[in-house]
Parts: sequence; C-alpha cells; structure tokens
Amino acid sequence: MLDRDVGPTPMYPPTYLEPGIGRHTPYGNQTDHRIFEFNKRLQNCTEECDNLWWDAFTTEFFEDDAMLTITFCLEDGPKRYTIGRTLIPCYFRNIFEGGATELYYVLKHPKEAFHSNFVSLDCDQGSMVTQHGKPMFTQVCVEGRLYLEFMFDDMMWIKTWHFSIRQHQELIPRSILAMHAQDPQMLDQLSKNITQCGLSNSTLNYLRLCDTRAHAGTHVTPQDLQPQPPETASRPAFSRSGSAW
Repeated sequence: MLDRDVGPTPMYPPTYLEPGIGRHTPYGNQTDHRIFEFNKRLQNCTEECDNLWWDAFTTEFFEDDAMLTITFCLEDGPKRYTIGRTLIPCYFRNIFEGGATELYYVLKHPKEAFHSNFVSLDCDQGSMVTQHGKPMFTQVCVEGRLYLEFMFDDMMWIKTWHFSIRQHQELIPRSILAMHAQDPQMLDQLSKNITQCGLSNSTLNYLRLCDTRAHAGTHVTPQDLQPQPPETASRPAFSRSGSAW
C-alpha cells in the first residue's frame, strides 16, 4: 500500500514534457517529438475505437518486428513480460478496457543517442500516467525507466520499447476525500489500490496470458482477448491506495 500524499500533485497535460523541460516541438529531438505525436494520438482514443483503430495506431508508431517489454516487481517476485508487434495493439487497447480513460507518457531529461542503424531514447525518469473514472476518479502515476529504440529513417518507427517500473502512486482529489470524511466505509474503500504497480488486473491478466501461451508454444490472437459475455464475465477484484492532491 502506498503512503498517502497530502500535498498538491500537478497533473501534466499529455502534450507537455515535465515543467522545466519545455513543450515538445518539431524542432527538438526527433525522438521526443515522436513521443509527443504518440501522446497526441492517444488523446484521440474513444470508447468507440475498435481493433482497426488500434492496429492503425500501432502501425504508425511501431516497426513490423517491434518488441515491447514491461518489467516490474510484485509481492511474489520480479516479473518480465515481452510481446511482439502482433499483440502490441491489444496491450494498449487493454489499458483502456481495464478502466483507464486517458493515457500519456511524461519524460524528464531523456537522453538521445545515435547508433549505426537505430536511435535510442533513454529516460531514467519516465512516467506513464493514466486517468480512471471508476470506482472513483483516480490518477495513476507509474514511474520508471523508459528505453526506446527507433528505426534510423524518416518514419522513426519504434523497434524496441522497454519500460522498467520502479514505483507508482494513485492520487485522488482532496474534494472527494472531504466529501466522504464522515463515511468510514467509503474512506476504507478509497484507501485501497485499483492497480498493482500501476497496472490494472485486466492488463496483468493479459500479460500473463501472453506469457503462458508463449511458454506453451501457442500464440495469443485478438479473438482470445475479446471480453466475455456479461452473464459469464467476472468483475476484477481491485485494490487501491488513496493518495490525495
């Protein structure tokens, strides 16, 4: 469980780097600008976006043989999950289907380096920020190292995405805490996390499914990830911490 943050916490718009770094512009590092475009496209995501939209999104930003890796540590030990290009659209779509209404990345002091056939972007202070509307408005800030490799060409497609999660915070508005100050049951609910390491149960289950299928020598298809009918689907059990801003 996370410590409660009783101080104000800034909410950075998805089109900005952290204050002090400056706004993304086409005249800065091209890798930075690709992340700006990445965030901007995610802003256009709605509940109506289907598999075709997410595949087009992935095609715009990821190379055909791209690999996406997420590492983090749960109570039962460190975890490492890697998925290929085919499953990357499902990964990002799953974040929204898992309860997020907004997703963007904030980079602080990213370092760009040129190599023989790719350009790397290494940010030791990277953040993945998601907004959730249920069961209560919550901002989830996931902090860690984001390392990307881009193709060294005009398209600047991402060939490697590696996010190493170190910690996360779940923040709820002070106004909500004040509204339920006299309701111990609600305050207890607000003190529980809705994510583990900043990832929803839905996203964790998706990564586990991919890993299980990979070890079994079978592949996950988008059809495997379709939601169950309402009468058979089980509601994920969330646990959440109530930090306030």
